[in-house]
Amino acid sequence: MPTEAKIQAVTELAEKLSRASIAIATDFSGLSVNEITSLRRYLRSAGVEYKVVKNRIASIAAEKAGLEAFKEILEGASGIVIGYDEPVAAAKAVNEFLKESNAEMKIRKGILDGLLISESQVTALAALPGKDQLISKLLGQMNAPISGLVNVLSGPTRSLAIVLQRRAEQLGASN
Repeated sequence: MPTEAKIQAVTELAEKLSRASIAIATDFSGLSVNEITSLRRYLRSAGVEYKVVKNRIASIAAEKAGLEAFKEILEGASGIVIGYDEPVAAAKAVNEFLKESNAEMKIRKGILDGLLISESQVTALAALPGKDQLISKLLGQMNAPISGLVNVLSGPTRSLAIVLQRRAEQLGASN
């Protein structure tokens, strides 16, 4: 018979998983309590959550949230990185923490929009630029032809203005 605390834990995790855009499983067995605390603080500043879960509770919560593939990322001691907004931000935050702290944590697998992704795919996702950067690059690429067209069309007018200016200077100098 499940206890009230376990039922609450399953319900809470299921709700978080159903809202998540990405969930990344990690093996935190090499981390101290202080390192886990600093990991949580670091991820929280990036808008990402870190939750240490029991595999059985996580499995039931995944089933309740409709994420059958989530069960495949659970093995051993599992800590779950949960990102709600931009998936790249969660992957970047975990990757940056690992680089900065030299922690003994390992990224296992992840779930991105309900699909299973490998450790290498999580790392590749972390290498992508953020959504804002991609949008600004796209707008820059869209703006480049227009800017080029404006320069080409304004060229003859600019040249005529320069010629008229020089002629006016010549006439002003001869008087």
